[in-house]
Amino acid sequence: MAAGVQTPEKELRFTRSGQAVVFWLASSVLTAIAITLAATSYYRDINPQLPHPAWALVPLALAVASARLAFGLTRHAYLILTPLGIEIFPFFRPAAGMQLISWQEVNAAEVDAENTRLTLHFNTEKTAGIHLSLRPIHSEKRGLLAKAVTGRVSAGH
Repeated sequence: MAAGVQTPEKELRFTRSGQAVVFWLASSVLTAIAITLAATSYYRDINPQLPHPAWALVPLALAVASARLAFGLTRHAYLILTPLGIEIFPFFRPAAGMQLISWQEVNAAEVDAENTRLTLHFNTEKTAGIHLSLRPIHSEKRGLLAKAVTGRVSAGH
C-alpha cells in the first residue's frame, strides 16, 4: 500500500509558518552573537579580558537548533483539510498524536473576528467541540483557512 496521499490536489495544507518566524529570528540573532564572539579573537592580544572565541560555540549550537526547529515548523503541517475531514497535528510528536475530525462530526464552524481561533461544534447546542488556535498559521493564510472550513461545513448542511 502506498504511503503517499492518493489525491494531494484535493487537500489544503497549513503549516506552523507563523510560529517559525520567531525561531528564524532567534537563529539569526544567535548567529550574529556567535560571529561577534568569534571575532573577539582578533583583539585578545590587546585586551585579554575579552571572552575566549570558544564561547561562540554555545550561541552557534543554539542557532543551529533554532534554525532546525524553524525549518520543521515551516515545512510540516499543522492542519490539513481533506475530503475526509480536518487532520490536526500537535506540536510534539505530530505523527503519533495526529487527530482526524471527519466532516460528518462537525455541525458548525466559527472563526473569531481576529482570525486567531477556529471553533468546530459537534452538536447544534454548541456544547461539544474543539477550539483550534490559528496563531501558528501565517496571518495571510488564516483567512483562506477560515473561508475553506466555513464553506465546507455550510455546504455539508
